[in-house]
Amino acid sequence: MLDFLIIGAAQAGLAMAYELQKLQYNFVILDKEEQIGASWLNRWDSLKLFTPTEFNHLKGLDFPAENGQYPNKYEVANYFKTYVKHFNFPVQLNTLVEGISKKSTHFEVAHNSGITRAKNVVVATGPFHIPHTPRFHKYIDASIFQIHSNYYKNPSQLNPGKVLVVGAGDSGYQILNEISNSRNDTVYFSGDTSVKSLPQEILGKTLWWWFTKTGYLSISKDSWLGKKISESKQPVIGTDVKGILNRKNVIPVGHTLNAEGNTIETKQQTLTDVKNIVWATGYRPKFDWIEGLELDNDGYPVHERGVSHIKGLYFMGLPWLYTRASATLGGVKTDAEFIAQHIKKVYQPTSSKELV
Repeated sequence: MLDFLIIGAAQAGLAMAYELQKLQYNFVILDKEEQIGASWLNRWDSLKLFTPTEFNHLKGLDFPAENGQYPNKYEVANYFKTYVKHFNFPVQLNTLVEGISKKSTHFEVAHNSGITRAKNVVVATGPFHIPHTPRFHKYIDASIFQIHSNYYKNPSQLNPGKVLVVGAGDSGYQILNEISNSRNDTVYFSGDTSVKSLPQEILGKTLWWWFTKTGYLSISKDSWLGKKISESKQPVIGTDVKGILNRKNVIPVGHTLNAEGNTIETKQQTLTDVKNIVWATGYRPKFDWIEGLELDNDGYPVHERGVSHIKGLYFMGLPWLYTRASATLGGVKTDAEFIAQHIKKVYQPTSSKELV
């Protein structure tokens, strides 16, 4: 019987593992991937963090890069591997969790390798669960290549011809930037063109330095200001939105409304010459595999700073778990510290005689 089971071996799970090891609880980390860092390695090739090195440290082992550098996905994955090895965390890979059920004294966690029992569970799977595409994408002709940003690697995946990029978040604009830079064909853009963009540096200091100095990253989601910020459109960071939209081969077409065959209806025009579509349309949460869990209107677990209404069940790595920094590499440690302090008050570890 484990004290804790952590689900997810990315930054949120590792931050929690550090705290549990420090408190001398016995635990295991389960992860569905074949290697540590796969959740980052699976993203597009040119992906870089928009937070500089000095804001990417997990506790106990700093990120191995110079301050002011913006690490790429390979560096992040290698950092996670080094972190696990440094602290000798017990990690079980290739283990897809399929269900969690609460028993009278413990949890039973069902996965593709069997069942693991633990007195407490920390779900650290993050917010990126089910890639979302509009329903009408299935009615688009098979001759048009479609790919969600979750599976997009680089422009070489695309067919010759015009491209439609759908989605106005960080991913959408970064992918639009890369594709429009790499080919002369027209690249249509479907999404909000009024989104604000912020540079990575202001007056010689990184944006995240300013965020820290002004207290922006520590504003609680429960405060009036935190609620206003969390409900507003998030700015695109480190990408020159106006510059990209002003390129000759980039044509904004407004929101995509419908599609059938080779015809794609957008707010501004009807497209009949698209050969590729990149859906940077985000994700939908999926927590229905946790028995008895209460969800909010957006499909996320109801919790108080990661502490759920089910005794012994905790969450890490959710967007705005408590602050804007909660879902960032350098920000997860604060949430992990809070949950660890809560656990310390309410739970006594299993003695060696009780382990079975």
